[in-house]
Amino acid sequence: MSNYFIKQEKIRFQHVDYAGIVFYPRFLEMLNCLVEDWFEEALDRPFSKMHETNGIPTVDLKVQFKKAARLGEILTKKLWVKNLGGASVLCGFLFEDENGKTCLEGEVTLVNVAFTEDRNTIKAEPFNEEMKNKIKNYELRITD
Repeated sequence: MSNYFIKQEKIRFQHVDYAGIVFYPRFLEMLNCLVEDWFEEALDRPFSKMHETNGIPTVDLKVQFKKAARLGEILTKKLWVKNLGGASVLCGFLFEDENGKTCLEGEVTLVNVAFTEDRNTIKAEPFNEEMKNKIKNYELRITD
């Protein structure tokens, strides 16, 4: 069984360029918001608390822009886990328009890091077992 983390977002004026379509960097901001919401709402690890001692930076990002999204449209944003490592998680993502057409898809690799109080040293830190179990709830299992 697959379990997606799903959010909807209305395309606003702030997202679009002169042609009235989403300016590509705004899609990446929307993706970051999806990740942040996933951590807060599904994993009970809000960025406001996590970033006191840890972080979850993006270390790899693959994006395919499939279809323009226009001002006023509602996008459905989906996120799921493709692979969970010790300190990293590879997530798939998909943004669809109101007709179910894919606007954006790709993969993002996030790494759990810890940093010192002065924030001069950052290193990968394995997820604890509780966090791993929460993340596993969003694994997509493909069966033939």
